[in-house]
Amino acid sequence: MMLSFIKFIRQLMLVFYGVYVWIIFASLAIPVFIILILTPGRLGRRLVARWSAKLLFLFIGTPIHLKGAQLLPTSNSIIVANHASYLDGIILTATLPPNFTFLIKQEMAVFPFIGLLLKCIGSEFVDRKKNLQRSNVARRLFRAAEQGDSLAFFPEGTFTCQPGLRRFHMGAFKAAGRSKLQIVPIVISGSRDKLPANSWLCKPGKISVKICHPIDSKLHNSAQDLAQKTRIAMLRSLNEPDLETNNGKRILNKP
Repeated sequence: MMLSFIKFIRQLMLVFYGVYVWIIFASLAIPVFIILILTPGRLGRRLVARWSAKLLFLFIGTPIHLKGAQLLPTSNSIIVANHASYLDGIILTATLPPNFTFLIKQEMAVFPFIGLLLKCIGSEFVDRKKNLQRSNVARRLFRAAEQGDSLAFFPEGTFTCQPGLRRFHMGAFKAAGRSKLQIVPIVISGSRDKLPANSWLCKPGKISVKICHPIDSKLHNSAQDLAQKTRIAMLRSLNEPDLETNNGKRILNKP
């Protein structure tokens, strides 16, 4: 009886926490959106978004533990991160410099309120089922890279409740090969547990972001080789299985 009561209290506290997170999010979202509209220039809007994301995680009691910040190149580059939760974009917004353009799946463009926020900071949306749109977005991203912008991709394209690194789409690696920019693998840990794909309520938990050593795209002959090198680097820091090539077995750290 006592154990059932304790379990009930714990579940109730989880619900309260999840509702609290939504209250904080809503309280920040409206004034932030107004400030974004009034702020001139994409860089200024991205700075507003960055500090707003930091405030969100501060207010919900989830500081982001950043590792390897010194490895992020000072010149423009291509970020490639694993994707586990709707929180991932906000996490990278809070941790990356404001010169990154995010490539995001088209579904997020119509997501209530968040879609507008993403458009305000210059994110690019792509529908992978439409080849013409993909080509147009690719051209815009190449031009942005040539003008000194950095790019950020979630090459898995989507996420589920199942832990693991899914198959990569090749867009980020083709972009790196064409632009000759370095690829910087990033591993996000904790976001899948904090906001699972099958839930709209956040849970308490820690989040960490690890920036891995940059990979020189000039040293690889194909996008596939570059993708595999990136995948191995990410799996070494990700405590989840490789869902594509390793039958659910985690690749362990190697010297």
